[in-house]
Amino acid sequence: MQWNRSNAIGVAKASCTYCHGNGTRLVRRGKEVPCNCVFRAIFRACWNRFRECAMVGAHVGTVSMEYYPGTKGYRLFSRKTEEYMADFCLVSRRVLDDSEHSIFRYYFLLGADWKLCCRQLNMDRGNFFHSLYRIEQKLGRRFAELEPYALYPLDDYFHGSRRMPLELTA
Repeated sequence: MQWNRSNAIGVAKASCTYCHGNGTRLVRRGKEVPCNCVFRAIFRACWNRFRECAMVGAHVGTVSMEYYPGTKGYRLFSRKTEEYMADFCLVSRRVLDDSEHSIFRYYFLLGADWKLCCRQLNMDRGNFFHSLYRIEQKLGRRFAELEPYALYPLDDYFHGSRRMPLELTA
């Protein structure tokens, strides 16, 4: 994803003290970079979709058919909700180190509250929430910048046009 003000301002937090709701902030030499509130918002959007997929996933095993336009017009079947959930967990496992992944697993995947997480991980409340913010920023950036198929924007993942898979082009 190419970062500029137009694609960061939509998810920026209006009360952010760093970017003041613009989505970008100035760093050295006048260069604009996305604010951390943008990455946290991207992570939360992806996490909310993960929770929706997890709630529906046990009851419905829907298969979607994707059409690839071209001279041959390929059609492929896929299970988008299961693929999204697997991608969400695998990308998170690759990006985070062991201590961050244990916090991620307890709080985001298993749904434990912060008191139980702090007791289980032997952390105080302040360090726990600071690590949560760092995890959200890391994963939000990775979900948006993942190549070749990013997890964010969600509409592009679930309904966007795809390139032809390599095994079908030959």
